[in-house]
This record gives sequence, C-alpha cells and structure tokens, in this order.
Amino acid sequence: MPGERRLRILSRLVAIEGSEPDTARLCQLCADVTEMSGAGIMLMSGDVPRGSVCTTNDVSALIEQLQYDLGEGPCVDAYNEDRPVLEPDLAHPHALRWLAFAQPAIAAGVRAVFGFPLQVGSVRLGALNLYRDRTGALSDEQHADALAVADVVAQAVLVLQANAPEGQLAAELEATGNFQYVVHQASGMIAAQLDVTLAQAMIRLRAHAFGNGRPLVEVAGDVVGRRLRLGAGPDWDVDT
Repeated sequence: MPGERRLRILSRLVAIEGSEPDTARLCQLCADVTEMSGAGIMLMSGDVPRGSVCTTNDVSALIEQLQYDLGEGPCVDAYNEDRPVLEPDLAHPHALRWLAFAQPAIAAGVRAVFGFPLQVGSVRLGALNLYRDRTGALSDEQHADALAVADVVAQAVLVLQANAPEGQLAAELEATGNFQYVVHQASGMIAAQLDVTLAQAMIRLRAHAFGNGRPLVEVAGDVVGRRLRLGAGPDWDVDT
C-alpha cells in the first residue's frame, strides 16, 4: 500500500542518526531505500534549474553539475515532462538523448540514471536523480519506492521552505546545497541586455560556456564582472 510504503520511509528517515543537515540525510535515504549507488535533489523554477539541494557522493554531484551546466539530463526531463525518466543503460540507450551529458557521466562510472519529478499538487519543485554504477532497469519495488521517496522529498522541501523569508531559499535547503547564484545573476543581466526571458538568457550563457569549453560558473563570473558581454551577434570580451 502506498501509505504503508511512505510510513516505512519516514520511519527510516527519523531513525537515521548523525550530525549532517536534514537534507543530506534525506538524500542518502533516497539512495538507500531504492538501492542505488547515489542520489541528488535538484530544485527548478519555471524551466530553469536553481541548483542542487544535496548529493550523496562525488559522482552524484557531477551528475547534478552536468545537468545544471548543460540544461539536459534525467532531472531536467523529469521536471519538464512531469513524469519519471528512466535510462537503464546510459551507454546504449534505445533512443539517443543527452548528447552532451551522457559521455562525461559514463566516464565518471554512471551506467544507469533515473529522474523522478518533485511535485505537490500543482506545485512543481524540481526532480530527484538516482544513479547506479551498473546497467539494468528498476524493479517494480524499486520504482514504487522511488515514487514514494520523491513524494517525501517534495513534502520536505515545502515544509523547509515555508518559514523562509520571501524571495529567499530556506537556510536548511542551502546547508548542503550547490546554488550558483552568480549564474542566476548573470542570466538576469543577459535577459535585461538582450530583452529576452531568463530561460533564453540561460540558454545563451550555456551555449557560450559549452562552445568555448569553459565552466558555466566561470563564464557567469565574467558576465557579472563585466569582462564579457553576450550580445545578439558575436560575443566579445570587454577587456579586449
């Protein structure tokens, strides 16, 4: 029964001991309950990733960072399509997708990835990412557990965010998170300069970073520091 499954997961969360923030324990619980190699929780707003709340290890952190930098991957699709996105064999998928994301993830040891949307009613919050270091589909039990932990995560995010100041992220969500605010600041500047939406500005920023082989946060820092201006035509460096 779904209710019994959810109660079992909550009981395991309460039983976890340690000095880590609640979000870190929640992230580890997602991996443990579903028997995955690792997990990550990504928040999104509109169609733009805000950042990672938590990850369980270096590989899951890389998965989150790749999705944030490239704007593609299981979490992005799960959020945008409002459904679980399952890839049991990242190296040999049935249909080609995530052309920029797949190869560096595979190189890091990822063999299967699964994204589950985080949603409470009509409120969409982001997505839960699960990965495994071997290929294979989720069992029916694992799939049901993943849906249940995604529901628990979504509820927890809402509870933590409820008392945060308006327009700010709750301190508990930031405690183990990776929210690269310079990227959001740069997107806002580009949107104003080009008179485009934030989503379009983020695409422009990502395209420049990818095309020049540079980290997204580094390019964003140059935009915010006014060392780089992304225009409607060719981009140009302010210092040159």
